[in-house]
Amino acid sequence: MPFDLSKLLEERHGENFELHERYLNPKLTKVITTLGFDRFYQRGEGCYLYDDQGMRYLDLLSGFGVFALGRSHPVVKDALRQALDADLPNMVQMDCALLPGLLAEQLVTRSPQQIERAFFCNSGAEAVEAAIKFARASTKRHRILYHAHAYHGLTMGALALNGSAEFRSGFGPLMPDTTEVPLGDLDALKKELRRGDVAAFIVEPIQGKGVFELDAERWRALEAAVHEAGALFICDEVQTGLGRTGRFYAFERYGLSPDIITVSKALSGGFVPVGAMLSSDKIFRSVYSSMDRAMVHSTTFKGNQLAMVAGLATLSVFDDERIVEHASAMGDVWRTRLEELATRHEFLHEVRGQGQMIGVVFGPPTTPALRRRWRMVEATRSAMFSQTLVVPLFQRYKILTQVAADNMNVIKLLPPLIAAEAEIDLFVNALDELLTDTEQKVGWLVGFGLTMAKGVLRRTPSSKARVPS
Repeated sequence: MPFDLSKLLEERHGENFELHERYLNPKLTKVITTLGFDRFYQRGEGCYLYDDQGMRYLDLLSGFGVFALGRSHPVVKDALRQALDADLPNMVQMDCALLPGLLAEQLVTRSPQQIERAFFCNSGAEAVEAAIKFARASTKRHRILYHAHAYHGLTMGALALNGSAEFRSGFGPLMPDTTEVPLGDLDALKKELRRGDVAAFIVEPIQGKGVFELDAERWRALEAAVHEAGALFICDEVQTGLGRTGRFYAFERYGLSPDIITVSKALSGGFVPVGAMLSSDKIFRSVYSSMDRAMVHSTTFKGNQLAMVAGLATLSVFDDERIVEHASAMGDVWRTRLEELATRHEFLHEVRGQGQMIGVVFGPPTTPALRRRWRMVEATRSAMFSQTLVVPLFQRYKILTQVAADNMNVIKLLPPLIAAEAEIDLFVNALDELLTDTEQKVGWLVGFGLTMAKGVLRRTPSSKARVPS
């Protein structure tokens, strides 16, 4: 019997959460149902998701930044169909296929002069793992420095560079010779560099966890100290790269010249996983130093033809639709609209980020009555206030967002880079109404509590259909 995807989806519709509960991650199921985020999404298009009830949801997570072009972009879909129809000889391994060379050429051309070569892999974490190995091989040193609050992935090497204790806990000894540096602390960085054993300092130009930023002067001072010490400066652009901040790479905003760049997420076009580590010829040759070492660092799917096509088509759309320029312009709109909102709502303290990477920061009001409400919410759990907004944004306004990190009252927005003023208006108007409710009504907190309670009871492992809300 031939495989029939439509039939399979129809026959097994509604079993999503039961299957995840039984075979995948039961705690993730619990989180989603507790928050009341359990929906059966049927399709995605542009900036929106659609469920089986015909409801439309504005997706301001975009798969954690994967869907830069929105969902189901027609150009990328058509390119993948062409690739499938061409019956390309995929992953021959003992071969030098054309498409990986073409995608490498595109990335190198869009990068600073010192970037000359690309290594392809499957994810941002794999790109970071490659960066660690190549930096050590190139410098003949072992220690890697990273910033507090950093997030570079969850594989064992990348996890050793993760500045969040909750991700590291429980996994035993991680990769040795890594050291955390407080964010932007030049003196602390120089102290570590003086030991003479640092291979590289890896940074996110804007940190994903919390959307923390540094100014250009501080960034250039940090980079200069690294290079003066003979170490390498690695920019992790997995989330910030490919237009997210209104530049092709976020480091361009600060005038930086990294030795190694990691990219992924948006390069996939939202269809086929792909990552890349980019560096100089010299760094590459320190790893691939002889014919015997031609495969000393590799991965089976590194040249996946479909991934290469997705990357090439994505970059083509970036050019044709001026995606980077649009992200920059919309970043100005986000900031203007949200900063105006902050002048009217005491709970909203700050707007962080660049382009279409936004952190909306909340904090205690000055008005006594509102401050008491803040304390009441925060007494239940640290940084709970932002969660009391994320849930009704989804439930009431059909807008998908997330808190930026544990124990931070920051809502993080990563909309598709095609998001325009209509999408910005939807979010800002919804947030305006919610903040007004928190200021004028006590019942909003009770409503949040009921939502959480309903979520706990909403679905049992044996249930097959969503309980109507």
